[in-house]
Amino acid sequence: MIGRLTGTLIEKLPPTVCLDVNGVGYDIDVPMSTLYDLPELGAKVTLFTHLAVREDAHTLFGFLHAAERSTFRALIKVSGIGSRTALALLSGMSVSDLANAIANQDAALLLKVPGIGKKTAERLLLELRGKLGDTHSTQINSVNHSQTDILNALIALGYSERESQAALKTLPVEITVSEGIRMALKSLAK
Repeated sequence: MIGRLTGTLIEKLPPTVCLDVNGVGYDIDVPMSTLYDLPELGAKVTLFTHLAVREDAHTLFGFLHAAERSTFRALIKVSGIGSRTALALLSGMSVSDLANAIANQDAALLLKVPGIGKKTAERLLLELRGKLGDTHSTQINSVNHSQTDILNALIALGYSERESQAALKTLPVEITVSEGIRMALKSLAK
């Protein structure tokens, strides 16, 4: 699999860009959020990529940030969500907005994205619940591994994600998992 490409940006034809990597031009489909943040033609660019291999095509998707790529991969795992719909979602909203919409079960926010209907929004909310996190920062920032474990433990104990997130906000950042669970349970019991 091609995980990352670094090369010279030689063409922008939304939603596709062409990246020259040592004389080989790669056509890469990107969300509009990535397209807007790309430098001018001729500049050196690094894109995190996802290669989709199908019977009729090999398509390369590119993202400026690893968080966008991981969100894209989570989206295409949802039944009925293809790569084009996932790109539309990432074009229509930021990774953190999408994660917040999922965490807050906000279908109205998802419905604002062109091509997303009520059934698709409900399926996204159902299948991605608890997988993207509140702001997706738990997957981006390795410092928060213990907070992720605490959050998962609280959810496993039957607390809602919203209650668990509120309890996490009261905890010190550098806390052990066992102590964090204990303190979070005390705050939730009040």
